[in-house]
Amino acid sequence: MHLSNALRAATALSLIMVGAAQAETITIATVNNGDMIRMQGYTDDFTAKTGHEVEWVTLEENVLRQRVTTDITTKGGQFDIMTIGMYETPIWGANDWLVPLNDLSAEYDVDDILPAMRNGLSHDGTLYAAPFYGESSMVMYRTDLMEAAGLEMPTAPTWQFIREAAAAMDNPAEDINGVCLRGKAGWGEGGAFITVTGNSFGARWFDEDWNAQFDQPEWKAALDFYVSLMNDYGPEGYATNGFNENLSLFNQGKCGMWIDATVAASFVTGDDSTVADHVGFALAPNAEGVEKRANWLWAWALAIPAGTQKEAAAKEFIEWATSKDYIELVAAKEGWANVPPGARTSLYATPEYQEVPFAQMTLDSINAADPTNPTVKPVPYVGIQFVAIPEFAGMATEVSQEFSAAYAGQQTVDEALAKAQAITNEVMEAAGYR
Repeated sequence: MHLSNALRAATALSLIMVGAAQAETITIATVNNGDMIRMQGYTDDFTAKTGHEVEWVTLEENVLRQRVTTDITTKGGQFDIMTIGMYETPIWGANDWLVPLNDLSAEYDVDDILPAMRNGLSHDGTLYAAPFYGESSMVMYRTDLMEAAGLEMPTAPTWQFIREAAAAMDNPAEDINGVCLRGKAGWGEGGAFITVTGNSFGARWFDEDWNAQFDQPEWKAALDFYVSLMNDYGPEGYATNGFNENLSLFNQGKCGMWIDATVAASFVTGDDSTVADHVGFALAPNAEGVEKRANWLWAWALAIPAGTQKEAAAKEFIEWATSKDYIELVAAKEGWANVPPGARTSLYATPEYQEVPFAQMTLDSINAADPTNPTVKPVPYVGIQFVAIPEFAGMATEVSQEFSAAYAGQQTVDEALAKAQAITNEVMEAAGYR
């Protein structure tokens, strides 16, 4: 062999070995929501561009939260990327449990992330998670059933109108429930929904001195209204229904209305929906005379646990999955209605996306959410459907279990509220807040 040929062969082998050394297999924990399932279908695009392989651990929402929280607090090292949200990110970032995302590429354009999402996923001005999609909550309703009932959905309905419409659209003979809402236990499932419902009735978790407020009339009014509404016009077994269960019911034509995450809009108008041509949207409701609406602010975001041995590959994945290019990839393959919403400012300036029927209502709902001013009365905390303190997840899960027991008829509303009051005050006292 000539020297030049040998040198070329050695160089080629060296490059192959370097490429092999750089290629990683990263493990990602994520939630079993539709947009995440869709992302998994495009993983081959990421692998083709980077050489990195991906192993997915896809979990139901409550299980995901439990698994990633256990892993991050025990430094278990099971995952290279975790799907987390606005509650966990600032707290975990402050504890140095996450890798800062302060060195993403110029092409990625961090400044294009919607301010509400960027702020909610940062601590002390440092981004610790990148939003895959952002959301608020809104009313999704059957326009055909609303018209048949002789009603017109306001852009900004009240809870009283929601009850009136639910009564008019409820049709047990046709297996149509007037309204489908979350009742499933879990602080981020039914707990999130009843918290924003409480906000919209003037309730709050704590007063300014961190005293629990479940013994106040606003909480009684909110929970009484919710239980009455769902017992009269909701699906049987609603106490165990969360996001995915209600999505399935709505898509099967079994709900007149569904109030939930704005991200659901692409699914209720998509190919899997039997009512796709008859869906309208409105802002989340408020009680008469209360200025706060029952809408939240959330992002399912990708974060890197500190201590991973695959930080560089993990950052490459995050740049790929939360980029403008990924949005364009999904748009090219599946249409603009199916791209991940609520994360990037540029998406809402895209003419094609502006024509999507739910785009503006999603943005309006996100912009209407103010986590620094979440309730009518003043509070010492930040967060709309959660209280941004480390103790919240545990106590709110317990509270949500008591509420779900009331939904299931296993105890009264008054009993559930009394237990919620005791649970929260005990936790806050033990933690030194009071």
